[in-house]
Amino acid sequence: MNIRRIAAVASKEWRETVRDRMFFSLAFLLPILWMLVFGYGLVLDVEHIPYAALDRDQSSLSRDYLYRFQQSRYFDFKGTLTDEREVDPLLAASRIRAAIIIPEKFQERLNAGQTVGVQTLIDGTFPLRTDITKGYVIAINSAFNEERLTDYVSSRGGITRSQAEHRARPITLEVRYLYNEEVRSTWSMVPALVMFTLMLSSPLLTALGIVREKETGSIYNIYSSTVTKVEFLVGKLLPPVLISSMNAVVLWIMATLWFGVPFKGNFLFFLAASLVFILSSTGVGLLVSLLVRTQIAAIIVTIIVAMVPTILFSGLIVPVSSLNPGSQFQAHLFPGMYYTNIVRGTFLKGVGIEVLWTDVLALALYAVILRLVGYRLFTKRPRA
Repeated sequence: MNIRRIAAVASKEWRETVRDRMFFSLAFLLPILWMLVFGYGLVLDVEHIPYAALDRDQSSLSRDYLYRFQQSRYFDFKGTLTDEREVDPLLAASRIRAAIIIPEKFQERLNAGQTVGVQTLIDGTFPLRTDITKGYVIAINSAFNEERLTDYVSSRGGITRSQAEHRARPITLEVRYLYNEEVRSTWSMVPALVMFTLMLSSPLLTALGIVREKETGSIYNIYSSTVTKVEFLVGKLLPPVLISSMNAVVLWIMATLWFGVPFKGNFLFFLAASLVFILSSTGVGLLVSLLVRTQIAAIIVTIIVAMVPTILFSGLIVPVSSLNPGSQFQAHLFPGMYYTNIVRGTFLKGVGIEVLWTDVLALALYAVILRLVGYRLFTKRPRA
């Protein structure tokens, strides 16, 4: 293997990438654009839920009950209703996502020790948002019930309110969120978007770089030259690997400084693991480039092979553990899942090779296998 011939191939590939506006944008600008678009677009936090209220009791207790929703950051009050028939048109037009209906004699029945049913109508178009909204409603309702029970125990037992709280709530539940204390979806999504961006840009850049040689006919110069298969493949893949490595650093900077995601791990380990992942993803692009002959076909096949499995099986949106057994098996066949574990582990948990060595090993095996397959498929003889 001649280092000078490898350098010549790599230098040619680098010059063509920098000189061509489309390839330059694909190499350096598109990853940043994807990070910005998906970083702001894939936000799973459910806050400021628009709702309306129908208070048929108009009592101090009913107003106190509804005020708890108004002061919550999870709800956005859109007005008071005068009739229950107003609810359906507002929900159908998506002007509100929930409606709270308080019945007559709400305060009277509570003071008499009777139960009262408060009706809550929630837009069920998006099940995830619906379940979260339901949880918010239940939490606010439970807090109101606890206060009512505390007042009742205090007045009936002739004890202080603090003593009544201990009796009404003998078991106190203390919940602490580890690794993502504010439970912000951005902290979970943005590190995974580093994986998503590299998984799309790296193979796409690699596939287009080799297929371009076929379309322009310059591949025949390689066929007739003394450059070996290994030298051509190493030289051809070296620029995409270097460019993707630079993009990994840029994406890390965007995640930490632009989106404010904390990084608790070892930066050198993150870079090393990212390099292994880039070798895997460029291997996917190499395989695609050897199977197609046009750049349009390369783009389509790469998007299908890289984007679809990455969205569905990498844990980007839905945790792999929540998938059915068949889907979990498929998730282990793609490199995205392993790198998602790495970026989230290094960013949020601060873990390193001692915990994530299996994921790094899986990516390394993936890279080796794809390189071997690509070497076997590539031939210096033109295909008919």
